[in-house]
Amino acid sequence: MSDHEEQPANRLREELPDEVPPSPSAPGEDPQGARPERNGLTGRQRLLKGLWPLRLTRAQLIVALLLFGLGFGLAVQVASNSDSDSALRGARQEDLVRILDELDDRTQRLEDEKQGLEKQRDELENSSDQAEEARKQTLEKERQLGILAGTVAAQGPGITVTIEDTKGTVEADMLLDAIQELRAAGAEAIQVNGVRVVAGTYLADADNSVSVDGNKINAPYRFQVIGKPQDLEPALNIPGGVVQTLEKEQATVTVERSSKIVVDALRAAERPDYARSSSQ
Repeated sequence: MSDHEEQPANRLREELPDEVPPSPSAPGEDPQGARPERNGLTGRQRLLKGLWPLRLTRAQLIVALLLFGLGFGLAVQVASNSDSDSALRGARQEDLVRILDELDDRTQRLEDEKQGLEKQRDELENSSDQAEEARKQTLEKERQLGILAGTVAAQGPGITVTIEDTKGTVEADMLLDAIQELRAAGAEAIQVNGVRVVAGTYLADADNSVSVDGNKINAPYRFQVIGKPQDLEPALNIPGGVVQTLEKEQATVTVERSSKIVVDALRAAERPDYARSSSQ
């Protein structure tokens, strides 16, 4: 090859710089070009060291507890609503209408009671003879409390509930459920087989029968209840209520409405041993 042909290649080689050898890695430096380590720890180790152990301030701890309590309460509320919804979801349309009517009736009774109390207040404030008006209201209140306490007889519209128990499967707690449902529906006076039911009444099982306040009664169990029949009867017939429970135990339940129910079983007035009026 001639000198003329070798000159371009030699000139190009002379113009290119010599290859620079890689410098040795400094201590603590990644030979692949990674960032130098700090205090001998990798990035992951420094992150874990910053997160653990936890360093919570008092304010952060209080906020965490409040959020936990709020979340727990919401979970319980959602579960409760779900149970209620599932119980009503399987009910028939007429049962739902009956339950809604019962709630409306209870609301109306509370509203009527509120209006009655407001009327008594207004009469006391506006009466020219406040002492006489107060005496009349006291006598009326005494009569009402006597009915609730069972010391005076009562009569009025209501229902008669008869429970036939030929199998002997009806227990005291079932009759107690019936009493509680009737009270919740607005029953004002109740007697069962000639025994007056009052606030302190208790029921217990006794030798294949039931005792009410220590008085043994036998089937058929006959409830005489004073109250609004349109409220009392539906309360016993709600889905999963008293009537269905008793029928599952092979008992027969009949409910009859009446414009006049007489509750004449009386309880002796008991003087409290310790409680006294604060006005004395």
